[in-house]
This record gives sequence, C-alpha cells and structure tokens, in this order.
Amino acid sequence: MKKIIIALVCALVAPLAFAQTSTTTTEQTKTTEPTTTTQTTTTYTAGTVTTYEPSKTIVVKSDEGPVSFALGTAARIVNGAGHVVKSALKPGQRVHVYYTGAGETRVVDHVVVDED
Repeated sequence: MKKIIIALVCALVAPLAFAQTSTTTTEQTKTTEPTTTTQTTTTYTAGTVTTYEPSKTIVVKSDEGPVSFALGTAARIVNGAGHVVKSALKPGQRVHVYYTGAGETRVVDHVVVDED
C-alpha cells in the first residue's frame, strides 16, 4: 500500500518538477506627437462705431481714420466687465476692437464696448 501511495505522489509531482518555465516580458512604448506652436498677435484699435452689421462687419472711426473689420462667428462683443452685450452696436458708441491680421485680412477676436 505504501508503494502505491508513493508512486501516486511521484506521478503527481513529476510533471511539476520537470515543467519548463518561461518568462514573458512586455515593453510599453509611448510616442508623443511633436507640438507645433502658432503665435498670433492681437492688436486693438479704439474709436467710435460708424457702421455695424451683426456677424458681418464693423467700421470704427479711429485716429488713423475709418477702419473696417470682418466679424467672424467667434467674435464676441462684451462690456468692460466682460459680460456679453446682446444689443446691437449703435453709431457713435466708443469701442476697443481687438483683432488679428492686417490690411484686408483683419478679423475681430472681440469688441469691448465702453460704458457711458
């Protein structure tokens, strides 16, 4: 009986003793996209509104004379506190127009309306 038990134990342990072990190594690589930086210069002009077409153009009379700006869809019109102005601009209102570009390619970033 002892021989049978020993034979069974050896039969169960033998596969474990002669089992081949392997090591798996996983390596993670992280690739990053190079970042590109685009620098835009924002300029402003102060003056009074002469013509205003919502979402299209604004013409401001400044020290340099009348200056026309394109109003893009992202252009914001705000008051001095930064709150959005919902009413249309009227001729004669004092404004500061912040824009990018030059010449015919001036595009408004935002307009700050001076409070009376």
